[in-house]
Amino acid sequence: MSTGDAAAPARALRAAYEAASAVVAGLDDEESWLPTGCTGWAVRDLVFHCVQDAQRGLVALHTPSSEPVDRDAVTYWQDWRPNTTGAANGRRWVRVNGSMFLDFGQLRGLYLETLAAAVHAAEATDPALRVATQGHVLRAGDLLTTLAVEATVHHLDLTVRLPHTPGPAPEGLAAVRATLDGLLGRPGLPEWSDTHYAHVGTGRAPLTDTERTALGAAADRFPLFG
Repeated sequence: MSTGDAAAPARALRAAYEAASAVVAGLDDEESWLPTGCTGWAVRDLVFHCVQDAQRGLVALHTPSSEPVDRDAVTYWQDWRPNTTGAANGRRWVRVNGSMFLDFGQLRGLYLETLAAAVHAAEATDPALRVATQGHVLRAGDLLTTLAVEATVHHLDLTVRLPHTPGPAPEGLAAVRATLDGLLGRPGLPEWSDTHYAHVGTGRAPLTDTERTALGAAADRFPLFG
């Protein structure tokens, strides 16, 4: 996703990670067993998944590539579709591995320190650097935007049963909207809030009949990623 401000992706990531960390830092063991917006995952499962994503980001930022760029902040998501065998296998893998943390405090600590380290690395990396991750090559700035998008979508998932906790960062929600617009090839419906667009765009909520009518043929492309 191109931007005239080279530092914008790192700022978005910091904002998204700090907002999510503010939620996780205040959770206790009892709350870690509450369900989330991700099918089959409790809070602790989703926290573990987000640790893995931040770790992947750290590795990618330290894995420069000489290969040509083949994905950007929007096209990266074309590989991620809901209801696939890979998605089901990933859900199971996270549940099994996340269950190894008997004390949620240990997982919470790992989450907070890993996200902080990823932000530090992001701010120290040239956004134009080509980096490798998941079989693709992106500019580092685009990678950071994808990380901010994932963190923001999962922030909404995380707080489904935690209404007292703070919501996602505006910078993260803006990155989600821009990504969904890019995948759709046009802006979402003007009446959609950032949160609602995130939900319908990623398959967390179905489109209503009215929304399908307003979108026309584009409605058949939803969810845009998941």
